Amino acid sequence: MIKSIKKNKNKDLPDSIWPITSIPKLEKEGADYLGIDLYELMLRAGNAIYQHVCTYWPNAKHWLFLCGHGNNGGDGYIAARIAKITGKTVTLISYKGKKPSSKETQKAYNDWLLVNEKNNLSEDIIWPDKVDIIIDALLGIGINRIPDKEYSNLIQKANVYLAPIISVDVPSGLFASNGCVPGEAIFAYHTLTFITLKPGQITGKARNHIGKLYYADLGFKSFLLNKKAPILRFDASYLSHWLKPRSPTSHKGNHGKLLVIGGYVGVVGATFMVAEAALKTGSGLVKLLTYKANIIPIITARPEIMIDELTDDKLTESLLWADVVVVGPGFGNHTQGIEILKKVLLVNKTTIWDADALNVLAILDNQCHNRIITPHPGEASRLLNVSVTEIENDRLYTVKSLINKYGGIVVLKGPGTIISDTYGNIAIADVGNAGMASGGMGDVLCGIIASLVGQNLTLFDAACAGCVVHGAAADELATNRGPRGILATDLFKNIWKFVNPITIK
Repeated sequence: MIKSIKKNKNKDLPDSIWPITSIPKLEKEGADYLGIDLYELMLRAGNAIYQHVCTYWPNAKHWLFLCGHGNNGGDGYIAARIAKITGKTVTLISYKGKKPSSKETQKAYNDWLLVNEKNNLSEDIIWPDKVDIIIDALLGIGINRIPDKEYSNLIQKANVYLAPIISVDVPSGLFASNGCVPGEAIFAYHTLTFITLKPGQITGKARNHIGKLYYADLGFKSFLLNKKAPILRFDASYLSHWLKPRSPTSHKGNHGKLLVIGGYVGVVGATFMVAEAALKTGSGLVKLLTYKANIIPIITARPEIMIDELTDDKLTESLLWADVVVVGPGFGNHTQGIEILKKVLLVNKTTIWDADALNVLAILDNQCHNRIITPHPGEASRLLNVSVTEIENDRLYTVKSLINKYGGIVVLKGPGTIISDTYGNIAIADVGNAGMASGGMGDVLCGIIASLVGQNLTLFDAACAGCVVHGAAADELATNRGPRGILATDLFKNIWKFVNPITIK
């Protein structure tokens, strides 16, 4: 198998993501803006595929194309034609499907036949013994059901072939709308997407299938500058937009008074990690209300944390003192916890609810607009009374449902964490790695977000920036030593770099 040439950096991805339902209109308006027709747009896509393969696999001689009946297949036919007339050995296997192709795809197919009279149809597939590269142009962004038998067979065959796969726009079988994979799906080495990013390339099961994501604007860059995308993509490059340098004359009172409540028997570590993460993120003052037995161990480990015993009087006093309140991590599902949450609801303070507080929220069914909730899929399933599978099958719909039911800001954690609010703002944090699948990561995230709220970011911006800081810090660790074995507390060593983005080179 011919390996790709490694580049120092992936071509920059845009910050905008568009829902699949918007793409046809966007393509038509953009083509009109540029003064081209949709076939010219297809020609540009086909040429981009060809150029991508030549850039990363310059020594590939035998190219295998898998082309479906949609416009995705049309892009593949054009790339195959260019490869053929430039001297590559090309094998093309096509599946006509049950629906008629667009006129653009039919023209691309006819142009392919002008340079290659023989065409392998899926019903009498002739797979070569060896190829250097596979171009997956079977199913495009419009798929919303399990691939039929013919497509599934082609996908299975490609996945076990000893050649890297380049997927056109989206790996076949992966829903570009939401990242769902209900059946067979291509495992791509690279995915080359066009015009704009799609949600299913960033969240859901995307990371299992996308490989490395590349982007070609096909000349739409100037057109898209005038468009406001419905969904934003954030990574570490955006941190300087949120986190400006502090005033030289600022003091601790300017950077938030954060109250963390919790520390039940057996889970005090969760509460401590929230407080520690808040301090590492730059909170001015962090106070922890916990059970008496926890005070000495915590004050010994971190004397900068203000700590007191969790009593009714201290709770009332501390709630009045605080700018931001965190409840849930290390809380414990018990009667006292429910009573504490009811008191928290009575004060008009910004709150962050996580972990055990979310289980209580599912019972209280309370709506609040100055609150951030940070569920993982299991907690989201309890909040909405649906299965985890339903949550994972459409994470964007899940976030909208949580907003409608509970209000405020929702952070749906997982690969491609989604953040949304009641005003319709939606963002996906394009950071993080598999090493974050370990206990305590959510507690650290909770502390980071709470700290940024206290530092006067809006709730939505604090949630977005917190997710990016959290994921970027973990990504640096994974890059330096691999993802396996990363502990939540390991992030404390490098959070400072990302909350001071001017230091990032």
